Amino acid sequence: MASESLTTSGYIKHHLTNLTFGPFPEGHEHAGHWGLAHTAADAKAMGFWAIHVDTMFWSILLGALFLLLFRKVARNATADIPGGMQNFVEWIVEFVDGIVRGTFTGRNALVAPMALTIFVWVFLINVMDLIPVDWLPQVATLLGSNVFGMDPHHVFFRVVPSTDPNATFGMALAVFALTIFYSFKIKGAGGFAAELTMHPFSSNNKLLQLVFIPINFLLEFVSLLAKPLSLSLRLYGNMFAGEMIFILIALMYGGGWMLGIFGGFLQLGWAIFHVLIITLQAFIFMILTVVYMDLAYQTGEH
Repeated sequence: MASESLTTSGYIKHHLTNLTFGPFPEGHEHAGHWGLAHTAADAKAMGFWAIHVDTMFWSILLGALFLLLFRKVARNATADIPGGMQNFVEWIVEFVDGIVRGTFTGRNALVAPMALTIFVWVFLINVMDLIPVDWLPQVATLLGSNVFGMDPHHVFFRVVPSTDPNATFGMALAVFALTIFYSFKIKGAGGFAAELTMHPFSSNNKLLQLVFIPINFLLEFVSLLAKPLSLSLRLYGNMFAGEMIFILIALMYGGGWMLGIFGGFLQLGWAIFHVLIITLQAFIFMILTVVYMDLAYQTGEH
């Protein structure tokens, strides 16, 4: 429920600000020291070296949950009558393995585990968007004010890491780095350079080919950089929009019981629809990663 001590714009801004730890800028009363941002302006001014504590916390926690859960199922797996959890995990593994076998034409033992990790991890991160927007921030506010003595209005806490572009760009850049590494490894420096400079325009005339090289490089380089950008922005944009809708619906609970009941139905309907978005975005991130890895292994044109 929206806090009565915040205006509508203040409530939205509060819910869209990360719990940020970093260096206070010059002119601040704590300049020269590191600490938690007291306001959204402080968080913005902390710059590149600031750490979004809530994003890191939930990303690591959900990643650890995935590893522990799948490890437990793997250790207790049986060939007899499997339990429900084993059936569920085996279904996910077989689903991802089928996608990889049908999409990835190379041979690399890393790709299938990586695809499984991306799919489950991104899905768990996205699922946090289904938790009512005020529940966990209110818990964080109580802990911050009662345990750490913080001003409750300065306790920011976002619980969906995929609504933080730092998280989505971080994952996309990791995938990008892997594709570049395997492009060099499989094609060699010359083959990778040829891929960037000899297509899409080509000619048997050497002089004309020299003219095409910078044009081809510009086109292919833009296409290369577009991969991590599209991978990160697609996930971030969809999840941020979903979070914003949940926040706007939450504002309705402060407008009286009739508007609150209407907001409850809207929240339920949007949550049911959002399950599809959550799953689809995890699937898209996974399959594009596999496709990019497959492109890194394709050497036929060389």
